[in-house]
Amino acid sequence: MKNRDTAALLFLLLSVTEAKFFNRCDLALIMKYARLDTFGGGSIADWVCLVYHESRFNSRLVGGTTNPAGGRNFGIFQINSYWWCSRGRSKPNFGCSIYCKSLIDDDITDDIICAKRIASGSAGLNAWLGWTDNCKGRDNSRWVRNCDVLVTG
Repeated sequence: MKNRDTAALLFLLLSVTEAKFFNRCDLALIMKYARLDTFGGGSIADWVCLVYHESRFNSRLVGGTTNPAGGRNFGIFQINSYWWCSRGRSKPNFGCSIYCKSLIDDDITDDIICAKRIASGSAGLNAWLGWTDNCKGRDNSRWVRNCDVLVTG
């Protein structure tokens, strides 16, 4: 009985902490409804490509830094803590006015709001290395091929 309880608890803990991996078509639809294609000069296909190369669609990813200033990257868009989110306990006053831990859950609403703010800056989608290194200047339509979403661009 004790082993069964331990196994059940372990299963519960694993299921609670397991990251959500979105599939590209579900993500494309979410992004279309969020109107991400009106930010940063990119289409929905461009955004899906960006997210794949940043996080492999993993909503709970915490990665290393990708900029010389430092910080860590959080969530499906890999938003950097040096500029955009607060890792501390004080009220966040960084670019997105959000705690980084809010970016590593399965609800990507706040991630999208922050990504819009980032993409609205002068760099647009170029703010992400995943974009510049893997998606920029390419035909990214394959990222939404056979998805039930009308995509322009």
